[in-house]
Amino acid sequence: MLIVGIAGGTGSGKTTVVRKIIERFPKKSVAVLSQDSYYKDNGDLPLEERQKINFDHPNALEFELLVQHLNELKKGNSIEEPIYSYISCTRSEETNTIDPKDVIIIEGILVLTNPQLRDLFDIKVFVYADADERLIRVIQRDIIERGRTIELVIKRYYETVKPMHELFIEPSKKYADLIVPEGGNNTVAIDVLASIIEKNINIT
Repeated sequence: MLIVGIAGGTGSGKTTVVRKIIERFPKKSVAVLSQDSYYKDNGDLPLEERQKINFDHPNALEFELLVQHLNELKKGNSIEEPIYSYISCTRSEETNTIDPKDVIIIEGILVLTNPQLRDLFDIKVFVYADADERLIRVIQRDIIERGRTIELVIKRYYETVKPMHELFIEPSKKYADLIVPEGGNNTVAIDVLASIIEKNINIT
């Protein structure tokens, strides 16, 4: 089993990179775990308090569960990935069953900030994009997918996204084995990453 960690700032193009990577391999050979599924369940808090959560801080995540799940997959066991809602800021009672595969990709803004998680990665990737480009993508995504107003998105960007990026995410780039500028538009870097994955696994 090959475990690949893919990090990068919010709106950097991580999801596009992951999609273009998994398109290169049979579905039966690759599984993807999202960091976003492992945000702590905050159902005990009033909705108003939940909406103030800083999702760009490592403390918002249950890294212990993600590490546990990766270790179970390495042992050949299936796991139940949580399903998290940004609308309610809670976990669903339902889960997503993930079976062991030749390649496990873990994608998220903070996955390179946690030492225990980093130790499980065979390949560490950081997807880089210009700050202005990331902001545009964040505005588009949060309005369409998360039902936020443009005013709220911009306020959140300057209060939490930008400072947390500078404090935690950007510094984690030093742990990367491969840096991918321009996200999913960098076909050369994606080719290199796909080639590395292919050389390290046996896909039939």
